[in-house]
Amino acid sequence: MPYRRLPNTDSARIKALRTAVEKVADTDFRELAVSAHLITEAKNALSHFERLCSRYQQMYDTQIQANKQFIIKSKNARMYLSHFVQVLYMCVQRTEIKEEHLKLYGLEESNMVVPDFSSNESLLEWGQKIIEGENARISQGAAPIYNPSIAKVKVIYTLFKEGYQTQKLHQKATTRVQDEVSAYREKMDQLILEIWEQVERDNMDLTTDQRLERNRQYGIVYYYRKGERVE
Repeated sequence: MPYRRLPNTDSARIKALRTAVEKVADTDFRELAVSAHLITEAKNALSHFERLCSRYQQMYDTQIQANKQFIIKSKNARMYLSHFVQVLYMCVQRTEIKEEHLKLYGLEESNMVVPDFSSNESLLEWGQKIIEGENARISQGAAPIYNPSIAKVKVIYTLFKEGYQTQKLHQKATTRVQDEVSAYREKMDQLILEIWEQVERDNMDLTTDQRLERNRQYGIVYYYRKGERVE
């Protein structure tokens, strides 16, 4: 005998509940296998869940599109900061800048190695240190570094920082709606189960073929076990 299994994806949940709602709409009320109260609850839940899923998809798509631009901004920031630090080290090696000034950038123990900019968080931290360090050195009367200038580095870094903050907002909003979708799945599953239970009870006196066919009309999905013969 085939066995039923509740939907395990959101699209399958929506399809199952919509099938039941549409079946009820096309059936004379005297022949309904589902109570009016339950189907009203199912309609409301279906509408709410569809809105939640749609909103989540929109937010997720927005986050993905924004991330494409953010990747470019972060790549540019890493490149400019890395280049600036390398030029700084070369200036120290040529004695154009005193080695003790590396402390202004937080690089006094760097051994002339460019900091790890691999993560966005490290890029944020080091970018701020390097910009503040160069500004502090210039304020002491020292000549600024050019190619790239700290002004150019700051522009690129600021674009990255703004993009980072925007992405965090997108992620937070997307996660919030995703949590709402996840929390509402239990409600959907309960309603689908109640509808299927009522339908199966209503059709239990029919022959096996008739019962399965009637039940499927309300969205019940049946599976056959491996090796089981399908009539």
